[in-house]
Amino acid sequence: MAHGRPVHREFSQLCPSEPGSLLDRVRNVVGLGSGTLLSDNANISVLPLGDERVMCLTETTKSSVLIDPETLDTIGKFHYTDRLWGLLQTTHPVVTGTELLTLLPDIFRRGHRVVRMAAGSNERKVIGRVHCRGGHAPGWVHSFAVTENYIVVPEMPLRYSVAGVLKSQLTPWYLFDWLPESGSYMHIICRFSGKTVASVEIPPFMALHFINAYEQGDAIIADCCEYYADPSVIKALALHRLRSPAMNKDAFPDARVARFRIPQDGNRPPMGELETVLDPVVHSWGVEMPSINPAYQGKEYRYVYACGARRPCNFLNSLTKIDLVEKEAKNWQELGSVPSEPFFVARPGGLMKMTNVWRGCDLQFSIVSTMEGDGYALLLDAVTFEEIARVRLPYGLPYGFHGCWIPENV
Repeated sequence: MAHGRPVHREFSQLCPSEPGSLLDRVRNVVGLGSGTLLSDNANISVLPLGDERVMCLTETTKSSVLIDPETLDTIGKFHYTDRLWGLLQTTHPVVTGTELLTLLPDIFRRGHRVVRMAAGSNERKVIGRVHCRGGHAPGWVHSFAVTENYIVVPEMPLRYSVAGVLKSQLTPWYLFDWLPESGSYMHIICRFSGKTVASVEIPPFMALHFINAYEQGDAIIADCCEYYADPSVIKALALHRLRSPAMNKDAFPDARVARFRIPQDGNRPPMGELETVLDPVVHSWGVEMPSINPAYQGKEYRYVYACGARRPCNFLNSLTKIDLVEKEAKNWQELGSVPSEPFFVARPGGLMKMTNVWRGCDLQFSIVSTMEGDGYALLLDAVTFEEIARVRLPYGLPYGFHGCWIPENV
């Protein structure tokens, strides 16, 4: 506010907005290299670290902050005690009961460092390194998946634009270049040794969020919300498009639950496989912001909970429970409401207790924003996907992409 203009570079916002003179370009490179021009707006993910701390973050490492889970007050910056230099990180680390796993992209060495941080620690340690195989820059990784023994690192043809960064210019895809000719790959890293056990070419794909992964025989299965190798979802989420019904009346891109089958030896077959798990009609050709029962993270699983896009729409407008075995879905929608990412909340103690108020069932929890500017917390039965209760909030509620469920004993 003091400057009257943005002073940090955001996902789709340059700073300065015009490249300017040669001196401006030099200042831009220095500012990006030092991180001073990069955003510290921790507005994407919030996650418990498994040690009573809760972190908010975005794609810059300087954005990591700690919050009080009771009051939501900002405690302060999260200070890493290691010497791992890196300006960027994946927005969706994987947190287990004992560690946090994340990726640090290296734009100029065309790869990613795979790092681990133990619960209760501020020190990241490098497990291994992924060497990207296509193009002149690493593919963007918004999220990734883990199995019980492996880390699955995707490499899609939406790649960081080195020229755009150095010249302080936006590309048609903001920070990235869409280069399908550069190929798509999956890299499998051992969680314990850090060695790459497979690096497999796969059909072209475009995915923001991976759902889960697990080991099946001599292959890795990895599921994601995939946009038919079409990056247009990035443009569809631009604020000026969302505010322009005529431009964006029914423009939310089609998406599917896609499944990769990746051979662990990297040789048989020569390419990994990609298939559509179920007919996208059952979830109205839209699926995003996925979650599962966290007890099945890295294991074979059956149900996916996500936001859907029931047509016509220009944004996510429903919730869906997808059965990957029966290949069917149950959906919830209320006109004029926009639900956020749903969270699975297991019943306390894992027991089905019958009461006259609440069945003690597994729940789906979502924060819902409405066209009237208010909002409510929505509880659905995770089995039937029927509404159990809603709690109206006494204030306006802006839409939030991600969040987390924090039990009382965080």
